[in-house]
Amino acid sequence: MNRAVTMLSCLLIASPVIATEVAAQSLGEKTGINSALGISPSAADFARQVALSDLFEIASSKLAQTKGTEAEKKFATMMIEEHSKTSSELKRLVATGTANVDLPAQLDSAHQQKLDRLSRLNGAEFSQAYIADQITAHKDAVALFERFSKGDEQSELKQWASTTLPKLQQHLQMAQQLESQRGSAPTVGSSTK
Repeated sequence: MNRAVTMLSCLLIASPVIATEVAAQSLGEKTGINSALGISPSAADFARQVALSDLFEIASSKLAQTKGTEAEKKFATMMIEEHSKTSSELKRLVATGTANVDLPAQLDSAHQQKLDRLSRLNGAEFSQAYIADQITAHKDAVALFERFSKGDEQSELKQWASTTLPKLQQHLQMAQQLESQRGSAPTVGSSTK
């Protein structure tokens, strides 16, 4: 009896926290379980993740415009333009009722930590971290858009995800090319014979 009362008490205490967490994002998306299992996110989870990804892409690319190499600055300018466009498109879709969700206006703590780390770096360290973050962010975005595009939901948001996916795949390839160019460039102090 005492055990049941203790468990019930814990559930009652935890339920507002759990409800708040689930309201912000489903537990499956939050923990990455849906991604690992290939399960399509809900429209609300998808929209929130896209908004966070766009915010990070734009903010980190603004840093790259001042700290990056010429190639990174060019890439960063394109990322700012294209992710600003996808942000606007997503906001329009949400405003028309395609997904009932409050889009985040600022980065979550995980993305903010990445951005803070980037802001402290300079030179080759910045370039390496920026490119690595771009590759990771675009791999995650491609996986998210693929999962949502293949889901059961039939909506304008799903159609948008399907038509946006090829552009994200192109961004990933471009980031990977930046990485390979960076790897083949001679470093300061190295000799080329």
